[in-house]
Amino acid sequence: MIRYSASKESTLGCLYIDNVFTCYTLEDELRYMKIKGETRIPGGRYTIKLKTEGGFHNKYTIKFGEPWHKGMLELQAVPNFDHILIHIGNDDDDTAGCILIGDTVNNNQLNNGFTGSSRNCYKRVYPLIRDSLLSNQTVTLTIKDVCLK
Repeated sequence: MIRYSASKESTLGCLYIDNVFTCYTLEDELRYMKIKGETRIPGGRYTIKLKTEGGFHNKYTIKFGEPWHKGMLELQAVPNFDHILIHIGNDDDDTAGCILIGDTVNNNQLNNGFTGSSRNCYKRVYPLIRDSLLSNQTVTLTIKDVCLK
Protein backbone atom coordinates (compact mmCIF):
# COMPACT_ATOMS: atom_id res chain seq x y z
CA MET A 1 0.00 0.00 0.00
CA ILE A 2 1.37 3.38 -0.99
CA ARG A 3 0.10 6.45 0.84
CA TYR A 4 0.10 9.28 -1.67
CA SER A 5 -1.98 12.12 -0.18
CA ALA A 6 -2.34 13.33 3.39
CA SER A 7 -4.59 16.08 4.69
CA LYS A 8 -5.67 17.31 8.12
CA GLU A 9 -8.56 14.77 8.12
CA SER A 10 -7.48 11.76 6.06
CA THR A 11 -4.80 9.83 4.22
CA LEU A 12 -5.33 8.32 0.77
CA GLY A 13 -3.43 5.40 -0.67
CA CYS A 14 -3.30 2.76 -3.37
CA LEU A 15 -3.39 -0.94 -2.53
CA TYR A 16 -1.47 -3.36 -4.72
CA ILE A 17 -1.78 -7.13 -4.57
CA ASP A 18 1.11 -9.00 -6.17
CA ASN A 19 2.30 -5.67 -7.64
CA VAL A 20 -1.02 -5.05 -9.41
CA PHE A 21 -3.11 -1.99 -8.49
CA THR A 22 -6.22 -3.32 -6.78
CA CYS A 23 -8.04 -0.41 -5.11
CA TYR A 24 -7.79 2.83 -3.17
CA THR A 25 -7.45 3.16 0.60
CA LEU A 26 -8.52 5.76 3.11
CA GLU A 27 -7.20 6.13 6.66
CA ASP A 28 -7.19 8.66 9.45
CA GLU A 29 -4.65 11.45 9.37
CA LEU A 30 -1.08 11.35 10.65
CA ARG A 31 -0.67 12.52 14.23
CA TYR A 32 2.61 12.63 16.08
CA MET A 33 0.74 12.22 19.37
CA LYS A 34 -1.71 9.34 18.94
CA ILE A 35 -5.37 10.08 19.59
CA LYS A 36 -7.35 6.85 19.90
CA GLY A 37 -9.61 6.36 16.89
CA GLU A 38 -8.21 9.42 15.08
CA THR A 39 -4.70 8.43 14.01
CA ARG A 40 -3.37 6.34 11.13
CA ILE A 41 -1.00 3.49 11.86
CA PRO A 42 2.72 3.81 11.18
CA GLY A 43 4.14 2.69 7.87
CA GLY A 44 5.79 -0.71 7.96
CA ARG A 45 5.23 -4.37 7.18
CA TYR A 46 2.38 -6.21 8.89
CA THR A 47 1.13 -9.79 8.76
CA ILE A 48 -2.59 -10.18 8.10
CA LYS A 49 -4.67 -12.82 9.91
CA LEU A 50 -8.37 -13.63 10.01
CA LYS A 51 -10.06 -12.36 13.18
CA THR A 52 -13.08 -14.51 13.99
CA GLU A 53 -14.52 -12.71 16.99
CA GLY A 54 -15.79 -9.26 17.83
CA GLY A 55 -18.40 -6.82 16.61
CA PHE A 56 -17.12 -6.35 13.07
CA HIS A 57 -16.84 -10.11 12.56
CA ASN A 58 -20.42 -10.64 13.74
CA LYS A 59 -21.71 -7.72 11.63
CA TYR A 60 -19.92 -8.91 8.47
CA THR A 61 -21.05 -12.52 9.01
CA ILE A 62 -24.65 -11.28 8.97
CA LYS A 63 -24.00 -8.87 6.06
CA PHE A 64 -22.19 -11.32 3.76
CA GLY A 65 -23.13 -14.76 5.07
CA GLU A 66 -21.13 -17.40 6.88
CA PRO A 67 -19.98 -19.42 3.87
CA TRP A 68 -18.41 -16.31 2.32
CA HIS A 69 -17.18 -14.42 5.39
CA LYS A 70 -14.46 -16.30 7.27
CA GLY A 71 -13.17 -13.51 9.54
CA MET A 72 -12.04 -9.91 9.44
CA LEU A 73 -8.70 -9.03 7.86
CA GLU A 74 -6.64 -7.90 10.86
CA LEU A 75 -3.11 -6.48 10.83
CA GLN A 76 -0.88 -8.03 13.48
CA ALA A 77 1.66 -6.42 15.82
CA VAL A 78 0.96 -2.79 14.91
CA PRO A 79 2.96 -0.69 17.40
CA ASN A 80 0.65 1.08 19.91
CA PHE A 81 -2.52 -0.03 18.05
CA ASP A 82 -4.97 -2.90 18.49
CA HIS A 83 -7.66 -4.37 16.25
CA ILE A 84 -6.54 -2.74 12.99
CA LEU A 85 -8.81 -4.09 10.25
CA ILE A 86 -9.26 -3.70 6.51
CA HIS A 87 -12.95 -3.01 5.98
CA ILE A 88 -15.77 -1.10 4.29
CA GLY A 89 -16.24 2.63 4.82
CA ASN A 90 -16.38 5.98 3.09
CA ASP A 91 -14.63 8.62 5.22
CA ASP A 92 -12.55 9.13 8.35
CA ASP A 93 -15.69 8.82 10.51
CA ASP A 94 -15.87 5.15 9.44
CA THR A 95 -12.39 4.27 10.67
CA ALA A 96 -10.70 4.21 14.06
CA GLY A 97 -7.19 3.64 12.74
CA CYS A 98 -8.33 0.93 10.32
CA ILE A 99 -7.83 0.85 6.55
CA LEU A 100 -10.91 1.46 4.39
CA ILE A 101 -10.92 0.23 0.80
CA GLY A 102 -12.85 1.51 -2.22
CA ASP A 103 -12.86 1.77 -5.98
CA THR A 104 -12.95 5.59 -6.11
CA VAL A 105 -11.57 8.49 -4.07
CA ASN A 106 -11.82 12.25 -4.15
CA ASN A 107 -9.04 14.80 -3.85
CA ASN A 108 -8.59 15.13 -0.09
CA GLN A 109 -6.75 18.42 -0.57
CA LEU A 110 -10.01 20.03 -1.73
CA ASN A 111 -12.55 18.26 0.53
CA ASN A 112 -12.51 15.75 3.37
CA GLY A 113 -11.24 12.40 2.11
CA PHE A 114 -13.88 10.06 0.69
CA THR A 115 -13.74 6.62 -0.87
CA GLY A 116 -16.65 5.26 -2.90
CA SER A 117 -17.88 1.85 -4.04
CA SER A 118 -16.41 0.46 -0.84
CA ARG A 119 -18.79 -2.48 -0.46
CA ASN A 120 -18.29 -3.63 -4.07
CA CYS A 121 -14.54 -3.24 -3.68
CA TYR A 122 -14.55 -5.29 -0.48
CA LYS A 123 -16.56 -8.04 -2.16
CA ARG A 124 -13.89 -8.19 -4.87
CA VAL A 125 -10.73 -7.80 -2.74
CA TYR A 126 -11.63 -9.74 0.42
CA PRO A 127 -11.78 -13.17 -1.29
CA LEU A 128 -8.29 -12.67 -2.76
CA ILE A 129 -6.79 -12.22 0.69
CA ARG A 130 -9.15 -14.63 2.49
CA ASP A 131 -8.40 -17.48 0.11
CA SER A 132 -4.64 -17.02 0.50
CA LEU A 133 -5.02 -17.09 4.28
CA LEU A 134 -7.29 -20.16 4.18
CA SER A 135 -4.68 -21.99 2.10
CA ASN A 136 -2.15 -21.29 4.90
CA GLN A 137 -0.15 -18.73 2.94
CA THR A 138 1.53 -15.93 4.86
CA VAL A 139 -0.04 -12.63 3.80
CA THR A 140 1.67 -9.33 4.59
CA LEU A 141 0.88 -5.70 3.95
CA THR A 142 3.73 -3.26 3.46
CA ILE A 143 2.71 0.38 3.95
CA LYS A 144 4.94 3.00 2.34
CA ASP A 145 4.58 6.73 2.93
CA VAL A 146 5.14 8.81 -0.20
CA CYS A 147 3.27 11.87 1.10
CA LEU A 148 5.17 14.06 3.56
CA LYS A 149 2.43 14.63 6.14
